[in-house]
Amino acid sequence: MIRLLQIDSSARPGRSGEQPHGAHTRRLSARFVRRWQSLRPRDAVTCRDVAATPPTPVTGAWVHAAFTPPGQREPWMRDTLAESDALVDELIAADLIVIGVPMYNFGMPSTLKAWIDNVVRVGRTFGFDRSRAGEPYWPLLAGQGKRLVLLSARGDHGYEPGQRLAADNHVEAGVATPLRYIGIDAVERVAIEYDEFADERLQASIAAAEAEVDALVHRLANLAAARRAA
Repeated sequence: MIRLLQIDSSARPGRSGEQPHGAHTRRLSARFVRRWQSLRPRDAVTCRDVAATPPTPVTGAWVHAAFTPPGQREPWMRDTLAESDALVDELIAADLIVIGVPMYNFGMPSTLKAWIDNVVRVGRTFGFDRSRAGEPYWPLLAGQGKRLVLLSARGDHGYEPGQRLAADNHVEAGVATPLRYIGIDAVERVAIEYDEFADERLQASIAAAEAEVDALVHRLANLAAARRAA
């Protein structure tokens, strides 16, 4: 069984094509999960909406608690880390992490950044030992076969590698880099562009992205079936 973790981060609560002013990223993430379940109905799906329920931003108390060895933590420290522990547990349990992430001012929504800050955690998702020779940091989720799928939407166009605004795109790298740091280094990406233009170019971009999502679902489902058969 493959376990999916679906994360939505758009401030828009609905899906484009279904609700007025709905989110393109929610449209893509819902399509991905729906298509996946049609092919693999027994797989488990956990949904987390970080826009509707934003994770608590990291504070000084959180940092103090996280870097205190578990056996030495006071009750307030365990309480401070309880939400982070739940988010980390969800991530550790997942095989496929599907994140809908719109571009806000060239980067990800602040609520998704808060989620990342809660799950990139010393002792839980990465290790640290200052006395270790060479690299003192190491990923704790490496080698588990986890895969990240980033489904984005942008108001303008030309943000892909080699295009006119590629250097201004801090979305995919902003999500993928910290998750690669903890060991999730297989990344897929699909994006809708031209949202602010709201013309035939947007419609063509939506259609192309949906076709990419469908093809990606089939490819990853076939990969999962092949691994099980091996």
